[in-house]
Amino acid sequence: MSALMYTGKRTGVRVVVSGERGTGKSTLIAAVATDAFDPAVPPVLPPTRLAADMFPDHVPLTIIDTSSSLENCSKRNEELKRADVVVLTYACDQPMTLTRLTTYWLLELRHLEVRVPVILVGCKLDLRNPQEQMSMEQVMAPIMHRFREIQTCIECSASAQVQVPEVFHYASKAVLHPITPLFDQETQSLQPRCIRALKRIFTLCDCDMDGALNDEELNKFQVECFNAPLQPEEIVGVKRVVHERKPEGVNDIGLTPEGFYYLHTLFIERERIETTWSVLRKFGYDDGLKLREDLLVLPSKRFPDQSMELTSEAIEHLKGIFRINDRDNDGALQPHELDNLFSTAPQNPWSEAPYEDAAETTASGNLPLNAFLSEWALMTLIDPKQSLANLIYVGFNGSPASAIHVTRRRAVDRKKQKTERNVFNCFVFGPKNAGKSALLNSFIGRPFSKSETIPTGERYAVNVINQIGGNKTLVLREIPEDEVKTHLSDKTFLAACDVAVFVHASSSEHSWKRSRELLVEVAKQGEESGFGVPCLLVAAKDDLGAYPMAVRDSVAISHELGIEAPVRVSMKLSTMNDVFYKIVNVAEHPHLSIPETEARRNRKKYLQVVNQSLLCVSVGAAIAVVGLAAYRAYAARRNASG
Repeated sequence: MSALMYTGKRTGVRVVVSGERGTGKSTLIAAVATDAFDPAVPPVLPPTRLAADMFPDHVPLTIIDTSSSLENCSKRNEELKRADVVVLTYACDQPMTLTRLTTYWLLELRHLEVRVPVILVGCKLDLRNPQEQMSMEQVMAPIMHRFREIQTCIECSASAQVQVPEVFHYASKAVLHPITPLFDQETQSLQPRCIRALKRIFTLCDCDMDGALNDEELNKFQVECFNAPLQPEEIVGVKRVVHERKPEGVNDIGLTPEGFYYLHTLFIERERIETTWSVLRKFGYDDGLKLREDLLVLPSKRFPDQSMELTSEAIEHLKGIFRINDRDNDGALQPHELDNLFSTAPQNPWSEAPYEDAAETTASGNLPLNAFLSEWALMTLIDPKQSLANLIYVGFNGSPASAIHVTRRRAVDRKKQKTERNVFNCFVFGPKNAGKSALLNSFIGRPFSKSETIPTGERYAVNVINQIGGNKTLVLREIPEDEVKTHLSDKTFLAACDVAVFVHASSSEHSWKRSRELLVEVAKQGEESGFGVPCLLVAAKDDLGAYPMAVRDSVAISHELGIEAPVRVSMKLSTMNDVFYKIVNVAEHPHLSIPETEARRNRKKYLQVVNQSLLCVSVGAAIAVVGLAAYRAYAARRNASG
């Protein structure tokens, strides 16, 4: 398989050459630029540009020479920080300059936090004492083991024109085709993320899904990546090489995943890493082995009170891969089955917050279909680009527009007095110890536990609410009390909220008063920002007995603000009073349950007065028109009788 030229996004490579004085830095640069040896070059050369056609990747290089003097230290450090790759030189006839690389230069790069590939270059190879010949591998192996940033070591001679262009070819290659993301040089094996990317590519090429690439599939892969078919004898040769070193890499059908991985290991070991990178880039990967940004173009969301949801086409695809990975057909994914589902993605996106522990699991910790789809709905709601990327990783091959759609504005929903949304975003407010976390736990089927550690910070819980008119997905987002002020300072914060729930502990006067304050603050913010949201009060911990004043006050406040009376619940007794259905019901009627603040009431009264005035004017005008018509009729009859 022949490699293509560079197909990434870089338009140039900046090479900074540094090292001890007198090691041949400037002479090396001049030699590669002029293809000749000049014994009288200036101490420091100006930036040197090497044309794109000098190297196989057809990407131009800019070489920056640096001074090793103390007075130029600041300028040199700035150049090193801007480097794409650093070439550190030592003189083959001066062993001390090699020692200085490990005692100063490489340590200095780390101190400066220069995190780019490093190429060690021994200059003046022709001047080395023949009696001091040494094995380069023996000398460099411990240095490269200690300093993993070193990509390549090479020796050259500018005067004898030995391996001068190769120095900068290796420098360019280290940037354009980096080895670190693909290969662990210590273990001499592919990096886990590289294997995951190659597994996705293998799966996409395995059209008949039989777990092996037959000759036709292998040839199609070759043409797609390298625009050149393999001859039959070449296919035989590839499989023979793999089988000799990796017997399980070939079976009766063709090349197995293990054989596919081994083939790329072989490319890298034989310094043909650009071949593997060509394959990865052809299938949309960037240098971090993630899908390129240009492949993740989302539908346009013009207003903050719009949201994003999966399309029915995407949901059907997800149901299909759920069934494929549910190997024991028990209707739920075991942890290893879920890991296998995401084995073609850079990582399992649900292994950390906010997705970890956000959905309901079975008693044995498995993920049922509704919970699986709920997690996808949550990811699409709060991070649609990540959702789209993972859809592609797990095999969705439709356009972004066929995977994710933008919902109608909630302001429009309010005017039309109905919503078309299938996923509702509920913000859960309340003071500490009000029962917010317990409410979220109950929503995803976790039993009440008094000794359970209360989570800190924001948290999500998501589940499907089964209804006769169609299932809805409800997302509960717990808003910590001490973060409310910061959130409300953002005028668009409530735009993403379909319904706000305010939780208080029934038995606590303080809890109710603080919850009421939060309700007023949110209602005021909604009025001022134009993103007013339906609200619902939840009286939690009902098993502890109610604070009488809070009961009367909460009912009065609900009536005054025009919202429903508080829903009384006890997570401890599992008495939930259909609270989650009621939350969805409130969200489904976006024109109702919006608290009537004083400003909103005054505005409604003003509009009523204006409407009444307009009505009076309209009635008066109508009477005038009727009177005029009657007068004209009377005048006409009078004239006729006269």
